[in-house]
Amino acid sequence: MFITYSDKIYADIGFHVFPIKKYRLIHDRLIKEGIAEPGEFIEPPLAIEEDLLLVHTKEYVRDLMELRWTERTSRSELPLGRKIRDSYLIGTSGTIMACAEALKSHIAVNLSGGFHHAFPDHAEGFCYTNDTAVAIRKTQQEGLARKFFVVDCDLHQGNGTAYIFRDDPDVFTFSIHQENNYPIKQKSDLDIGLPDRVGNEIYISHLQTHIPEILDKFKPEMVIYLAGADPYEKDQLGGLSLTIEGLKERDEYIMSESLERGIPVTILLAGGYAYNTDDTVSIHVNTCIAAKKMWSMFNES
Repeated sequence: MFITYSDKIYADIGFHVFPIKKYRLIHDRLIKEGIAEPGEFIEPPLAIEEDLLLVHTKEYVRDLMELRWTERTSRSELPLGRKIRDSYLIGTSGTIMACAEALKSHIAVNLSGGFHHAFPDHAEGFCYTNDTAVAIRKTQQEGLARKFFVVDCDLHQGNGTAYIFRDDPDVFTFSIHQENNYPIKQKSDLDIGLPDRVGNEIYISHLQTHIPEILDKFKPEMVIYLAGADPYEKDQLGGLSLTIEGLKERDEYIMSESLERGIPVTILLAGGYAYNTDDTVSIHVNTCIAAKKMWSMFNES
């Protein structure tokens, strides 16, 4: 299975609720437990300005690339330095590469990405670039695919992504999230704003109601799945109550419904802030296990 990852995705952001070390921990556990071989990991280069400009404004890209602390970059809620900037450029490039590979081999994973709060003209919510939007525009530009279904299962609404594609009939944005939580909401094509402490059964029932219908009616050429770990019941920033088993069921359901219809899936990890970082890592590793299982089924059949 094709997995994009780089050790350079780690950058020192100081004492912060965002566990940026999780990417390295996920990578190491996948190898240690025999889920992935070292040769399955492809190191992405830095995303280039030309690609960022497919989505982001010139003023914002200039601020980011030149490490300027302005009203556009400061809304990230993160420090800004070269290694931090490069972490987001690598994550964005990884999503571009994963999309291209998913079209060839049904499914691909970026061990980063899902920076869904970034807007065209500013950073927001731990997100300096909107990798999903950049990858969609790049894939469209190259003529590889036109219609995309963004399935955003992060705890927080993908407000930046919703805003970017608000008038685009070729991109269907779906977000299932905790309603009474960050951020200020934008309008997705379909928003499922959940009340506090919703658990596995109700959450999965919403997916079962809407995902097949959208796949069948919209007929996307690719699903981009943001497999956030933060709907977990023990997440610091969350107020939903999904268990680790419930999140596994979520992952398998979305992947299988898409792949059984012949629609490739690109998987991004998005958020996860459990009190115990090992729980966040386990949730993300389970997503990769589900992807590997699906890859084996659909590439050996």
